[in-house]
Amino acid sequence: MVETKPWYLSRTIWASVVTVAAAVGSLFGLPVEQFDDPAVVETLLQAITAISGLFAIFGRLAADSRIH
Repeated sequence: MVETKPWYLSRTIWASVVTVAAAVGSLFGLPVEQFDDPAVVETLLQAITAISGLFAIFGRLAADSRIH
């Protein structure tokens, strides 16, 4: 891994940002007007967190350049 790229082009960084945003939304009870059932909203936020966390892991494993 010799090449570098800006941090904002990193899939790992963006997936991590989505993971944190979903976790914070879940923590503060993010209101989603399309869904009336709080359990559905919670499940969706947990699924987004899990998927973006996996995307971050796979993005890091597939990375071929460092970020700066």
